[in-house]
This record gives sequence, structure tokens and C-alpha cells, in this order.
Amino acid sequence: MVNNVPKPPTPINEPILGYLPDSPERAALKAEIKRQEATILEIPCIINGKEVFTGTVVEQVMPHDHSHVIARVHMAGEQEVHAAIDSALDAHDMWSNMPWEARCAIFLKASELLKGEYRAQINAATMLNQSKTCHQAEIDAACELIDFWRFNSDYVRQIYEDLQPPVSPSTMWNSSEVRPLEGFVFSVTPFNFSSIAANLPTSAAMMGNTGVWKPSRNSYVSNYLLMRLMMDAGLPAGVINFIPGPAAVVGEICMTHNMLAGIHFTGSTPVFRKMWRTVANNLENMRSYPRIVGETGGKDFIVAHPDCDRKALSVAMLRGSFEFQGQKCSAASRAYVPTSVWNAIKDDYCAEVAKITVGDPRDFTNFMSAVIDKKSFDNITGYIDRAKADPGCEIVTGGGYDGSTGYFIEPTTIVCSDAKYESMSEEIFGPVLSVYVYPDEEFEAILKTCDETSEFALTGSIFAKDRRHIVTAMKALRYSAGNFYINDKPTGAVVGQQPFGGARGSGTNDKAGSPLNLLRWVSPRSIKETFAPPHDWTYGFHSQQ
Repeated sequence: MVNNVPKPPTPINEPILGYLPDSPERAALKAEIKRQEATILEIPCIINGKEVFTGTVVEQVMPHDHSHVIARVHMAGEQEVHAAIDSALDAHDMWSNMPWEARCAIFLKASELLKGEYRAQINAATMLNQSKTCHQAEIDAACELIDFWRFNSDYVRQIYEDLQPPVSPSTMWNSSEVRPLEGFVFSVTPFNFSSIAANLPTSAAMMGNTGVWKPSRNSYVSNYLLMRLMMDAGLPAGVINFIPGPAAVVGEICMTHNMLAGIHFTGSTPVFRKMWRTVANNLENMRSYPRIVGETGGKDFIVAHPDCDRKALSVAMLRGSFEFQGQKCSAASRAYVPTSVWNAIKDDYCAEVAKITVGDPRDFTNFMSAVIDKKSFDNITGYIDRAKADPGCEIVTGGGYDGSTGYFIEPTTIVCSDAKYESMSEEIFGPVLSVYVYPDEEFEAILKTCDETSEFALTGSIFAKDRRHIVTAMKALRYSAGNFYINDKPTGAVVGQQPFGGARGSGTNDKAGSPLNLLRWVSPRSIKETFAPPHDWTYGFHSQQ
């Protein structure tokens, strides 16, 4: 029974720093960038709180300057993966029995460290490691992660309060024990958001779980520094074990282990489906049914009605598609624009996109930087080249690219004559927006096309002035997006304001940034204590009278 549940500090969203010229945060960030770019960081595995240097090393480079090595990463092998799992299991009893407020205090401390002395370090690492601009790093690596740790701590409190039964008759006492899962949680995190990378293992940990964290091969530097930050905040050894390593090695061992309790994943849809199949094929050997939580791909849309705010639409298309090179799960990737609207905005839109500067994020005048690696570069430019060769496509912005120094691709807009052309329907994950121009009178038909074109259902938006048209779109696109925006770009979900996640091919929609996600990491036990147990086994209904 829980009485007088402690209340952590009321969460507030961390204010976004502007990094304006001559501001102290800009000076601090530039100094930290210079410090980090001048060193090569040696990154170990962290198992049971100890650094493990395996000697099997891969180099981490800057995507915008891929000849510049910023880290040497010691990759885990089978021995290290097994040791990490054993460490998580050994720490489970200690951690799961620690009062929840003591667990959350660690992450509230971490949020304050990130707000202050670690802010420039983590933002600089995210800029150099993942080629984010200072603004994109600030809203991700600093603000969103601070928000996750603050708001999740309060969500934990809510769960411990709300799971208690409301009624206990005088003869008994009913209560619920909020238990963590039995076993370890395997967290597999993406390159594109440092905040997501740290949130996946820590949201499960806040609920008393221990686990293994496999960071993306493209974000080892920022993720390692976040792991060190958590340890500096007081995270006990073994609670989270940091295991950079090949997916085939780390994943195969973790997903077939008999004590796998859950998977927390953000990444591609094909990888997630493969993971699910692997777990399903090994259920007979597992202690329990693992909780599988995933946020995966997207083909996020903007639909415009003929009667819409045209300037707002243009800005949403530009920002929604090209910030962080379109490497957001929520980035606008396809737009359905009426003929009258497109004729009115095309020239201004193209002129504004032409003003976007692409280059090194260390130059704060650049709006875009490089895509993450050569594999991504080749995939994205393949779509651009095929569109150039297709008579049914017109490239109205960008189309150029250069991978010689960094993986740079211009912000590209493709006008497609086929509403289901490959760039309108397939996930590209780069700075490419495909536009289908439809007859003004076919608004309701285009909503149906939007719903049926893609397997994904992550984010989307509608631009319209008349509420009737907004309601029509919301009804037609009810299952097309887990996060739906009205007269706004389909990116920029804020913790505590718009819990994030999608369904269909976009994941399990367990809503990061809300109590719904944290509930996935507990297995409650209902407890009934009887004060007046019966001493007679008979019932009145079978009386002889």
C-alpha cells in the first residue's frame, strides 16, 4: 500500500537558448566544440560501472568532415554482451527495491547537470557526432532530454498513485505493488536524437528495471558522454550497461536470452520487424513474454486545403522537411497541395528554399549540414537521381549533392505527377520533399490517397482555415498518424505537451513523453489481505431447507 506518495518538483519544459551572436551560451559552445574537435575520444563499453576496453576498435568521424576522426570506439563481443546482461540481472534486486523517489532523484540530478555544466559538452558532441546545427542540438540533446527526465519523474509518481485500488471493504486491504519486469530490458537507440538515445534505457530504469543499452553506430560520442553524465549523477553500477557493438552480435544474444524482459527500440521498420520475429521464435525458452515497444519509420505528410494560410504552409514545408536534413522520424516527406495554392506559392517557396545554406555545423550561419553517413547519402541521392531521370518528376529545388568532404545534399523538392511515385510512398530519411499537386475540387479524394499511399502512420498535418475541412481531414486521416498537427508542420513534439508515437508500420504507439510509455515497464501485483477470513466452507444456497 502506498501512502503519502512524495511529489517531485513540478516539471516544466526547459527554455531553449538562442545562441545569438555575443551570447554567453554561444561562446561556451564554440569553445567546447574547439576542445572536442582537437581530441580523439577513447570510448569503452561500460559494464557494471566499469570501463571495458576490448581492443576491437572502430573509428567515429564527423559526417560533415568524414576524414576527421573524433573517437575510437571499443566494440563489444560475445563476452562483453553476456557480462552486460549478467550485470543487469545482478543489479536488479538492488535497483528494483530502491524507493522510486530515490531512483527518480538520480535523473532529476542528471537533468540539472545537463541544464548547467554539461549543456555545452553534450550539445557540442551532438553537433560534431551527428551534424546538428546549434539550434537542433539545443532542442534535442539539451532541452528534450531535460524534459524527459523531469516529466518522467512526475509520471512515475502518478503511476504509483493511480495504480492503487480505490476501495477496500472493512474486512480486507487491497493494494497494488508496482513491480518492474522480471529480467533485463534491451534498449536499441537511434542516431538522430541524443534525447531519445538516453530516454529509452532511462524510462525503463525509472520504473525499477535494469538493462543493456546498444547505442547507434553513428552516435557513440554523444551517447557515451550521456552515459558518463548519468553515472556522475549517481546511477549505480549495473543499472544501465553501455554496449557499443555490432547489431548481429549484441542483438542476437540479447533477444534470445531467457531473461529478456523487454525491448525499447527506435529505428527502422524492417529492423524492428526482424527483432519481433526473433523474439517470437524464442518464446518457449523465455521466462516471460517480453514487452516490445518500438517507434519506427515514417512517411510524414502535409495536406493543404485550397482555403489555407499559404505563407504558413510554405514555412511548414520548408522547416518540416529540411531541418536536420530531414533526418527526423517526423520530418515532412510528402505534401499534397491544391493547384491554386501551388501556383500561388511555388515561386516564393522555391526562392526561400534557395536561401538555405548547407555546410559545416561549426559555421553557425548554416541552416543544414550533412546526412549521417555514406550509406544514407547513397540511398538519398539514389532517389534524387531516379527522379531526375523520370519524365513524371520535376525537381524544383536542390537536386545537387557532394560527398567528397562531408555527406552534403541540397534541400530537394520533387513535384510528382504520380501520387504514388516511390518518393511519395517510401521512407527516404533525408532532405527530400515530394509534392503532388491535386485539382482543387478533389480535397476529399486526396485525403483517401494520403491515407492509402504509405504503410506508415507516424505524423501528419492539415492546413485549412474552415473548421469543417479540418474535421473532414481529421476523420479521413484518423489512423494515418499518431501525432496530428493542425496548421503546423508535422515535427517538433514537446515532452509533456504532445506525447509522441505512431502506429501501422511506424511502431507500437506507446507515446514517449507520457505515462503510457512508462506503464509498459511495470508488471503490477494485486494484493488482497483479508482481516476476517471465513471459518466455514459452506454456502447457504445448498442448505437442506
